[in-house]
Amino acid sequence: MPIPPARLLKYIFASVAALVAAGPNVALAQAPDSVISQPGTAPASTFRTDRTSSPGVQPSDGVGVFDRMGAKLPDLPPEKDYTGPIDEAYGAFQRGYYLTAMDKALPRAQLGDPAAQTLIGEILSQGLGVKKDVKNAAFWYGKAAEGGDGAAMFKYALILMEGEGVPRDKVKADDYMRKAAEAGNPSAEFNWAQLLVADNPGEKGLKLALPFYEKSAEQGIADSQYAVAQIYATLKDLPEEKTKLAREWMARAARAGFDTAQLDLGIWLVNGVGGPKDYVKGFEWLKLAANGGNVAAQNKLAHLYINAIGTAPNPIEAAKWYVLSRRAGLADPALEDFYLGIEDSQQKAAIDAANKFRRR
Repeated sequence: MPIPPARLLKYIFASVAALVAAGPNVALAQAPDSVISQPGTAPASTFRTDRTSSPGVQPSDGVGVFDRMGAKLPDLPPEKDYTGPIDEAYGAFQRGYYLTAMDKALPRAQLGDPAAQTLIGEILSQGLGVKKDVKNAAFWYGKAAEGGDGAAMFKYALILMEGEGVPRDKVKADDYMRKAAEAGNPSAEFNWAQLLVADNPGEKGLKLALPFYEKSAEQGIADSQYAVAQIYATLKDLPEEKTKLAREWMARAARAGFDTAQLDLGIWLVNGVGGPKDYVKGFEWLKLAANGGNVAAQNKLAHLYINAIGTAPNPIEAAKWYVLSRRAGLADPALEDFYLGIEDSQQKAAIDAANKFRRR
């Protein structure tokens, strides 16, 4: 039974981009070949619910199946009639009849059915139709995990890691995370890869983690798609058929609304990393991330407006994005010099525009 994404491991989510920062990162001083640079340390890659897209921005066309993300797909063939057993408890859960789901699942759970045990754990952990009960939720997740349910092993690993309703136990949590990943749970695959990277610094950890990132990425986890792109672009001795897919994986994560991927894809397109340069598409991706509130993208967008890269020169827009990024704490001496050198009326217009800015 699929389980909604849970809170992830909070203290190990250093971005893969930071771990491989020596790869395609380039300095601003290298213009014009490398027009803008990636941040030295990107924000942590975690599942998020506030990723947004901006209407009117047309992302890179690209090639291949990954660039069909967000495009209209052909009609699916008609589904075959399902003739297998019907899970009435899960059906009630999907329709929002949580007490009915609990009543139907409990007898099966007591007889050792892992899927029913997982369902009860989910109902209790979220307080769906019943009083929230973290301790009993942990009990049922634990039982389901012992029975081999992949979703339950993932959730129980998080519970053990955080000590919710059970004593904190990192060793046991890591073991269940590994088992859930090996069972094919995409969220567990991402988390287990993160653990491998954290516990094995350098290339060793990236090589150990890569197969799990890849499996998770194939199942649609944007954070894993971003990680795969970064590793493909930077890790040595990878087959060419993988390295040439780095930009496509970055585009897939960007299309999923991952703002850090949108930032890096924009930079890659402008600088020609992983494929030919495309200033216009690079500008559009950076603007999309900037409009979503990504501070690093706002900073880079200011540089593009100043240098007319992918867009017409616009000192007021450049100053606006500088003001926004500076307010967020990102200093940039070059942009400061630019801002102090424009007319007072342009500074005022930029500040007014920055004051009116709303994330979208």
